[in-house]
Amino acid sequence: MIPYLLIVPVIVYLSIFLFVPLTSAIGLAFEEGNLIRALTDSRFWDSLCNTLLLTAATVPLQILTAFLIAYLLRTRLRRSGFYLYLFSIPIGISDLAAGLVMFSIFTHHGWLNSFLYQLNIIQSPIPFISYERSGLVFWAIVIAEHWRATAIVLIILTAGLEMISKELIDAAEIFGASTFQKLRFVIIPLLRPSIQSALIIRTIFALQMFGVVLALSGEIIPVLAGESYFWFQIYRNRNIASVYALTLMFISLIMTWVYIRLLRVRR
Repeated sequence: MIPYLLIVPVIVYLSIFLFVPLTSAIGLAFEEGNLIRALTDSRFWDSLCNTLLLTAATVPLQILTAFLIAYLLRTRLRRSGFYLYLFSIPIGISDLAAGLVMFSIFTHHGWLNSFLYQLNIIQSPIPFISYERSGLVFWAIVIAEHWRATAIVLIILTAGLEMISKELIDAAEIFGASTFQKLRFVIIPLLRPSIQSALIIRTIFALQMFGVVLALSGEIIPVLAGESYFWFQIYRNRNIASVYALTLMFISLIMTWVYIRLLRVRR
């Protein structure tokens, strides 16, 4: 009886802060045809497409960059602790602050245009961020999110690499394994749980990307999280906002299930 009593606080907490809001959001979304209204709005599909594209552009790049840095810190560089600390600094920067920093770089009179002008590469500022160049705005968002959030993945993968026994790597070297073979047959398979965790965490947060997008594009590039905020806070329509929020949750659950299925460790 006592073990069941110990989980009562957890059940109460989840009921208040998870199940009740979730049930309420589902009710709001399916009320008075709001789901059909959202699904027939072209902006919903634009925001869904942009969210998926940004996630697909940022997450694999962050995983690859973080793995390369973590591997170099583990095997090649001295004073790896200092470099790990240095690369981890952006983890303390909010997404909105990262967006504003990148905005000051890419704006009409920003650092990048000033730098190119000083080198006589350009004669007039290039409008990197404008309504006419949504493609450049998209990649500015990718760069900003990559700079800000790769540190999270780096810490996860570095911790995973530290858990790999050096004896296994030494044994592979004794048997004549090349660097590529050690990566493919020893390091990456043993790092699979860390890669899985990093993918789940970063994908969920990438799907919720909002601050960076707002700072760099405003409403040029709509995303699901931003549209949910605008419908709730600006247009005062909780029903449509719930549709966007539930769509985000549904995609996050699907992606989490996919990662768990594809990268699960077989014992």
